[in-house]
Amino acid sequence: MKKYFKIFITFLKFGFLAFGGPVSQINMIREKLVRVEKWVDQKRFNRALSLYQVLPGPEAHEMCVYLGMVKAGRLGGFLAGLGFMLPGFTFIMILAYLYSLLGPVVLLPLFVGAKPAVAALIVRASHKISEHILINKKLILIGVLSSALTWLGLNFLLNILLCGFCYYLCVKQNNILAIALGVISLPIALTGYLNIELFQYFSTPESESGLFLQGLKAGLLSFGGAYTALPFLKSGIAGHYLGVTEDVFSDGIALTGVVPTPLLMFGTFLGYMATGISGALLITVAIFLPAFLFTLLGHKYFEQILKHKPLHAFLDGVSAGVAGILVITAIEFLIPILNSNLLVMLLFVFSLAVLYLLKTRFVVPTVILVSAVIGYFF
Repeated sequence: MKKYFKIFITFLKFGFLAFGGPVSQINMIREKLVRVEKWVDQKRFNRALSLYQVLPGPEAHEMCVYLGMVKAGRLGGFLAGLGFMLPGFTFIMILAYLYSLLGPVVLLPLFVGAKPAVAALIVRASHKISEHILINKKLILIGVLSSALTWLGLNFLLNILLCGFCYYLCVKQNNILAIALGVISLPIALTGYLNIELFQYFSTPESESGLFLQGLKAGLLSFGGAYTALPFLKSGIAGHYLGVTEDVFSDGIALTGVVPTPLLMFGTFLGYMATGISGALLITVAIFLPAFLFTLLGHKYFEQILKHKPLHAFLDGVSAGVAGILVITAIEFLIPILNSNLLVMLLFVFSLAVLYLLKTRFVVPTVILVSAVIGYFF
């Protein structure tokens, strides 16, 4: 029992220090458990990290589960993952309660300033993620195709499957067939016949089962980083639940950015605003369930599967498709900023510049807080 308690406490401490996104979180874990305590060697750590960077889900959380499993089996992995996410979950629940208690009217001056910082955060994330995924001309074209299909309203799942298959054909030197498939998909999307949300057939509006399915969708399709889950959460929840408007969605990103937590914990805020505590619990379980299962049950099998190189091409195409969807989401956040007053535009430019220039783990919460305070006073 002592070793399980120690594992839980170790990752609970990491959870309280989880500022700065997955890169900072993974570096913190690497420094403590690989270089100092030597739970695994550097080569094994890097191999596992490469696997989780290909798979969907929050890779920092998945690495916690993996290291806990290495140290003490599946129970150790579960406790490591739980410890890492528990501080962020607690902080988000408290902030969601305060937000719902005080209401947007009282907090509006703060969030007026926070919104341009959030837009800057999404624009920067879109650029950085796309930069690492769209690494050749064919992947760039796949990303452009995905953006066009998203703008035309094609269902996200059909979109990314199409992108994966197109790039698979490119790698197999079937360029003409890949181009034909991409060209044909555009007028089909334009007709609107396939522009449907498939998950609507498994749940009803305002339902908690719908929240669970949307969370599962985000957890399974967040290729390339947690920010790529934002389009799925936005399309499936914002506007579909009375408590989750576009403004509430944006405010939730701002709140998540100022506390130590994996970004996907943002879904907890949405669940709370949609149906209360039960909704928050359901969507949190759904979002993080794939991350637990991939590691606790499937790590060894995924290592074997991902040795199959043709699958890499399909997953690269899926990642490019998700990047294209994220670009459209960034544009949706950017348009209201460009239509706002001079102060909001200046806050956006200031926030974007700071996010690019500074590399510290506290840059995101600092930018959001500073922008919020400036907006409050002016």
